[in-house]
Amino acid sequence: MAAVREFTIDIPDSTLVDLRGRLRRTRLARRVGTEWDAGTDPDYLAAFVSAWAEFDWRPTEHTINQIPQRLIRAGGADIHVLHAPGRVAAGQAALPLVLTHGWPSSFFEFLSLIGPLTDPAAHGGDAADAFDVVIPSLPGFGFSSRLPQGPTEPSRIAAVWVEVMEALGYTAFGAYGGDIGSHVTNFLGAHHPERVVGLFTHHPNLHPVLDPDVPLSPADVRYLAQRGNDAGAHDDGYAAIQATRGDSLAAGLSDSPAGLAAWLLEKYREWSDCDGDLESSIDRRTLMSIATLYWATNTIGTSFLPYRDDDATPPLPPVTVPAGLILTPEDAVYPREFADRTYRDIRLWRGPESGGHFLALEQPGRLIRDLRDFFRPLRGGRLSCQRD
Repeated sequence: MAAVREFTIDIPDSTLVDLRGRLRRTRLARRVGTEWDAGTDPDYLAAFVSAWAEFDWRPTEHTINQIPQRLIRAGGADIHVLHAPGRVAAGQAALPLVLTHGWPSSFFEFLSLIGPLTDPAAHGGDAADAFDVVIPSLPGFGFSSRLPQGPTEPSRIAAVWVEVMEALGYTAFGAYGGDIGSHVTNFLGAHHPERVVGLFTHHPNLHPVLDPDVPLSPADVRYLAQRGNDAGAHDDGYAAIQATRGDSLAAGLSDSPAGLAAWLLEKYREWSDCDGDLESSIDRRTLMSIATLYWATNTIGTSFLPYRDDDATPPLPPVTVPAGLILTPEDAVYPREFADRTYRDIRLWRGPESGGHFLALEQPGRLIRDLRDFFRPLRGGRLSCQRD
């Protein structure tokens, strides 16, 4: 059985004082582009840095510490986990649900989901839809240590998640993830179907193995043509740098909080459904909290490991467990026929609504609704023996 230790976040005062001092001494770069066309807009960054220098982290820390936290030894690493049990009526069982974040995300992305998922009756829902919510931080992110030796890739992380869930007493559970978390979730379903009652994502597999004996549908052809036309149209340079020059990049981002903010903010604006107005989608306090987590744990460099090790990811086998797939405008043209090449038992499919890459932050209500709808028919059965 994996070792489980209680955990409380307590960022040293000296770290926060040093952060404020660095922010107040920021030397802003000379502008290269116009507004956001060359990366984070310098004027926006200046305003953000000024506000971040006055940000009080302690209320955020206090809020997080109201949620039970653990450090679980799994896969040779210490995995930081938020574990919030569901509130259910006598004779009922909450469904364990592991939520996996991506990059540049963190466990913070899921905080607003915890109340409605664990206690739906108190949030306008049905008590029968309660979940036991488990939110691990990816290895090398936040308060999780990196995996020893070997690659940090999704199939390996999925195996670590099974250890984490076993340590918490769960033998069967549901899984949700986005971005890197979607890959982890896919491998949970593909490699550990005896554990996973169902998987859910708003980032369905974009690169299935194309069986030459299964002809492409007209929708498949249109989708692949559009994806080919879009190749290089969006900024993929960040991924290439994180994969190949992670230490060089991290040297600057670990020493300059303004540089760290610029690297993170660009992606939150570019990937959210905000029509260019970042804070209409994700509020500034949330962005400052996420940036503070990366800064205080000094994990921006190790957060690049999934990019460095991406080539070590094995092919994803067909996913046979029940799957729930929803789309956002980010993948609006992704066809159901293409999803069928990966997911052999799609139980819920919903087309694009508002929201973007960071769906839990941008549209938590939609995500909560869809998670409840998908998992409702899958409760029971193995849940009777879900916990030791």
